[in-house]
Amino acid sequence: MKKKSEGDDDGGIGEGRVVFSAFLSVLCFLLVGSTIAVACIRASSLRESFASLALVAPDQNPPDFDGGDLFTVPILELQTKVNGAGSSSYEPARAVSAEEERPIGRNVSTAIKSPHRKRTVTKTKKIEEGLARARHVIRKAASTWKQSAPTISGGIYRNPRAFHRSYMEMERRFKVFVYEEGELPVVHDGPCKNIYASEGRFIGEMEHGRSHGFRTKDPYSAHVYFMPFSVTWMVKYLYKPLTYDVSPLQQFVSDYVRVISTRHPFWNRTQGSDHFMLSCHDWGPLASKGNANVYNTSIRVLCNANSSEGFNPQKDVSLPEIHLYTGNISPKLLQPNATAAPRPLLAFFAGGLHGPIRPILLRHWQNRSDDEDPPIRVYEYLPDHLDYYTLMLQSKFCLCPSGHEVASPRVVEAIYAECIPVILSANYVLPFSDVLNWDAFSLQVEVSEIRRLKEILMAVSPDEYSRLKEGVRAVRKHFVFNEPAQRYDVFHMILHSVWLRRLNLRTE
Repeated sequence: MKKKSEGDDDGGIGEGRVVFSAFLSVLCFLLVGSTIAVACIRASSLRESFASLALVAPDQNPPDFDGGDLFTVPILELQTKVNGAGSSSYEPARAVSAEEERPIGRNVSTAIKSPHRKRTVTKTKKIEEGLARARHVIRKAASTWKQSAPTISGGIYRNPRAFHRSYMEMERRFKVFVYEEGELPVVHDGPCKNIYASEGRFIGEMEHGRSHGFRTKDPYSAHVYFMPFSVTWMVKYLYKPLTYDVSPLQQFVSDYVRVISTRHPFWNRTQGSDHFMLSCHDWGPLASKGNANVYNTSIRVLCNANSSEGFNPQKDVSLPEIHLYTGNISPKLLQPNATAAPRPLLAFFAGGLHGPIRPILLRHWQNRSDDEDPPIRVYEYLPDHLDYYTLMLQSKFCLCPSGHEVASPRVVEAIYAECIPVILSANYVLPFSDVLNWDAFSLQVEVSEIRRLKEILMAVSPDEYSRLKEGVRAVRKHFVFNEPAQRYDVFHMILHSVWLRRLNLRTE
């Protein structure tokens, strides 16, 4: 038998190498081709989704996020200091001492430490990164000329594009944790009728509303924390009439903060700057002085938004005062367009003689001659044969002077009646003025100019009046409570104001 030579072995190995190399080449070609195909598909998908990148926030931080950038609300610049208790320019509140504190009805346990510190830090970081993305897309919208949604277009907004983008981001991201501490009726409830209805309707919607997705049961996923006590019910159940002693209200606020700060870690980590309270009672600002941080750093949503008495628009929110006698808008004001009758009255007001501004108004304009054309009707007490809302519907302008406090329910009533609000006030921060352009649907007259009121109103041209009337009709939806709540209504506008303050916050 012929032996195989070494050359034969080498030839076999060589042939095997050639075959194997060819196999590898084919395999590599197929793999490379597949990789290129996948890459092309991914690139195509990326191109298709790039246009909506501002709507679906990317996983990466936006280019301008460095952990310390500051979002500024269009027009009104908010620069809230997180850890600045007592550092603001307005008068700080007195902190209630430990000796004065009393429990509010539930036993107070020791402070609860987070069992998952690492997870908590991760969630907090995720929240802040999400807020940074929101700031980024809002800034981008504010600087673009792209038309905003038809529902919020027009001159009643300072920047409709920025508002629309901010509102969309709020609906997408914003989460509110409502504390469960406290007992009825002072906590978790509020008045839903009469002059303080805004307070109860908001508390009720946050507690029981199912039409919105803002409330979260997970406090570690929340952007803000709501303290659902009612100052109006404090006055009803804790205040001793005719004493003018508000210390029971302040004591309650102090006790409530002590309870939530002991049971939960959230208050202490920001000194309450991501917490908010809401009150439509005149004494809401006084009650907030029960805890220095509530007054100085927390977000206070107040009807009594007097900038000369501690209201700070950098962090506080002006709440519209809405007088719902029966809990609902008067049927006469539901569809004012149905009454297309002419408005023979130039201006109208009826109200009690209290506060520093109303006496000036009545001194100049009460009991004026009926022969004036067009007439201004100003009453301290409305005669029995006259109807308040009918006179509003017959007037071109509705006078809205402040009373004891700056806010007046006549502003919203005038909007309902499609009567141009004439705001006679000093130091009043108007509701939602960080996004709404009040000059597009109201007039503001200085107190010193009240004697010239008719001259000022008569100087409004027919075109200007039509523009204001259109603005009143357009802005109405932002001042209506719906049940259940609807997009852009007053409940959502209040939340959006809180959302803006949270955007300007830096937690450390």
